Amino acid sequence: MTPRRPGEAIARLTVLGPLSLRTARGESPLGPMKQRLVLAMLLCHANSPVTVPALIEALWEGSPPRTARKNLQVYVSTLRHLLTEAGLTDRISLHSSGYQLDLTEQECDLLRFHHLIRAARAAAEHDSPAAVARLLREALDLWQGPPLAELHDSQAVAEEAERLAQRYAPVYEDWAETELSLGHPARVAETVGDLVERHPERERLRAVQMRALSQLGRQTEALAAYEQFRLYLAADFGLAPSPALAAQYGSVLAGAPAAPPTAPAPVAAAHRLPPDQAEFTGRSEELDFLQRSLDPEAGPAQPRLVVLTGPAGVGKTATAVHLAHRLADRYPDGRVLVRLRDDQGRARPLRTVLAELAQAAGRTPPNGRAPYRAGSGSDCTAGHRAWLEHHRVLLVLDDAPGEAQVRPLLPAGGRSAVLVTSRGQLAGLPDARRWSLGPLPAADASRLLGRIIGPDRIAGDPRAAERIIEAVGRLPLALRVCGQKLAVLRHLPLGEYATRLEDGTRVLDELSAGDLAVRPYLGRCWRELPAARRRSLRLLCTLPADGFSLTQAAAALGDAPDTARAELERLMDAGIITPPDHEVTAHALWYELPRLLGAFAREQTTPA
Repeated sequence: MTPRRPGEAIARLTVLGPLSLRTARGESPLGPMKQRLVLAMLLCHANSPVTVPALIEALWEGSPPRTARKNLQVYVSTLRHLLTEAGLTDRISLHSSGYQLDLTEQECDLLRFHHLIRAARAAAEHDSPAAVARLLREALDLWQGPPLAELHDSQAVAEEAERLAQRYAPVYEDWAETELSLGHPARVAETVGDLVERHPERERLRAVQMRALSQLGRQTEALAAYEQFRLYLAADFGLAPSPALAAQYGSVLAGAPAAPPTAPAPVAAAHRLPPDQAEFTGRSEELDFLQRSLDPEAGPAQPRLVVLTGPAGVGKTATAVHLAHRLADRYPDGRVLVRLRDDQGRARPLRTVLAELAQAAGRTPPNGRAPYRAGSGSDCTAGHRAWLEHHRVLLVLDDAPGEAQVRPLLPAGGRSAVLVTSRGQLAGLPDARRWSLGPLPAADASRLLGRIIGPDRIAGDPRAAERIIEAVGRLPLALRVCGQKLAVLRHLPLGEYATRLEDGTRVLDELSAGDLAVRPYLGRCWRELPAARRRSLRLLCTLPADGFSLTQAAAALGDAPDTARAELERLMDAGIITPPDHEVTAHALWYELPRLLGAFAREQTTPA
């Protein structure tokens, strides 16, 4: 047998086209449809866990049989056997959060694609355009067609495939612009037309098409490409080409040499943000991280995605809004917040969200028609993404129920950015940067309360103020309610109010000031939880308020330690229990249930 060269893969799994497992002996059969769906889901999240519920949803879409988990175990076991036969031994492991398929970049085309893109960015930083072009071309050559097209009967897999498909065009545009800068317009002109047909809404793609044609002396075709794009945008989305593309058109029309693309000039801005809270306090470390992550000038042009998580009342929305106001100069074309849940806590329909975004952007044609032609939701999504791609916009997606509500709203290219707030972790958004927001430090909590009721009142009884702060778990929402109540009840001593709050049976009654109250927020969070999580909270809320161990949790839940650990991690994923900010084993972890949520859980005496 010929020895394998270092770095050479024994086998390769592919998702950038049809799903396949290829070895030196040829392509291996992957078994029945549901087994292939499991493999596709694991591959789309290679080296990260995929939860059992997500896999079951991909296989049975809301109607799983009673034996769903057992059937899934059989599919995974068979896949392990297939991979072992191909030389990929011990690659699928079971974690508390789901199944994980571990591969190297030589063993999976998607991982190889990501590796080449990172290498190209590094080459760009070293001003090596020839290397950039070569690496990007190698990345593009990995694609063998639409991802997983034969598995699109599964909605979950179809969504994953769509997410993958969106990565091709921005990489192609990077490659095309690099080739044009190297003086190779023919390489671009011979391939760009097919991609324009598949993505007629992408302005950057039209720009490279016009440059390539113009550099080859095909000015008439370059002008026609612009005119087709102008008519398409006006008819379908109520948009006009950006000033940068219009200037490029003028240069071609005047017979001037095609210039490289420039940043779009500012256009009519879309600003739809709540007012910043005058008493916003603290969060300096969090804001620095978020600002660096969302800064459009901090690195190569690419969409930026940040997920801000944390329990109810911790101040996710307030922090996101405060940051969006701070970033006004970085996103001159718009800063828009849209809520992804309605007042009852239900996910808002995608089309409703897209219509709100279209209105915020002023995307209404001059003839007064609706901003989108009649048709599928993909028409609306394409218009939204075209708007984000053509402008520099910060989009805040507030209170996301899950990944499915976020993915259709993400840009595929350009310098726009998206900041998502959610109680859940949204682990299915693998390209995101993340920050888990916790309660305010004691000093910041004291400053926040003092900014509402006055620092002199805090100084008059600092011990009582400290008791108030700790009684509400240092949550900004609860502190604002306390502050507004105390600002009205000037006669109420801080010590007496602290005693009221320390009574766990009445603390939520005390956290109400006018139409601002904590209980409705907790109630909505409670209603959104599955019945099994609510049952667990009822049991866990009997444990000490200052935290509990895995052993204590297992005893309260009546489960074995491993089962209890899995349930606690589900509560972490739902944003009920805050995860630690450093590595620690489950048995050493000290779990803490927010005091106010624990008080609410104790009120729920009847099973859901």
